[in-house]
Amino acid sequence: MKTFLSIGIGPGIGFATAERFAREGFRVVLAARNEARVNELVKRLTDKGYEAVGRTVDAANPEAVTALVRGTEADFDGLDVLHYNAARLHQATLQQQAADTFNMDLAVNIGGAMTASQAALNVMASRTTGTILITGGGWGIYPNPDFISVSVGKAGTRALALGLFEPARAVGVHVGTVTVATLVQPESAEAAGIAQAFWELYAQPVSDWTAESVFQG
Repeated sequence: MKTFLSIGIGPGIGFATAERFAREGFRVVLAARNEARVNELVKRLTDKGYEAVGRTVDAANPEAVTALVRGTEADFDGLDVLHYNAARLHQATLQQQAADTFNMDLAVNIGGAMTASQAALNVMASRTTGTILITGGGWGIYPNPDFISVSVGKAGTRALALGLFEPARAVGVHVGTVTVATLVQPESAEAAGIAQAFWELYAQPVSDWTAESVFQG
């Protein structure tokens, strides 16, 4: 059975994407800082007959993220798909936001994505197969000055995905991002559509791999 790891699982994009892969026969590992939320989402999947397990992780902690990725690979004899979905949504302009909260936001929005991608690429490259998926955002292309740390974060994760695409492809790993250019509510048509966009990135033949899909809603 293939294994799908979601870091930063939530009830919207994260859950919809995990469920989409579970429907295709994947074991899904759901991870976030809030243990109660993780357990609730795991139960929703297991109640539907899917195989799902929960883990807790602080996406701002590089050692914890690396340990989660390596541990998942060891526990299930492989890691086939990593989905990095963690983000800190902080409403503040650059003038309003304190440096410490800005840096903490970036530790999750960019640092966690980099750490998770690095750890996943290391384990996947040894098997010359795997997929790294990152939830992007339209603010990474068209920044929102009222959500400056999220905008900078999404610009960073887009650069990470696009910059990693070719080196990862050279070792058999597909890196892709879905740039979400719409608001998304849990259990919505938008969440389902984004999940499908992630699935379609994953399912691309090697010869047709692309680094980015834009979801307009």
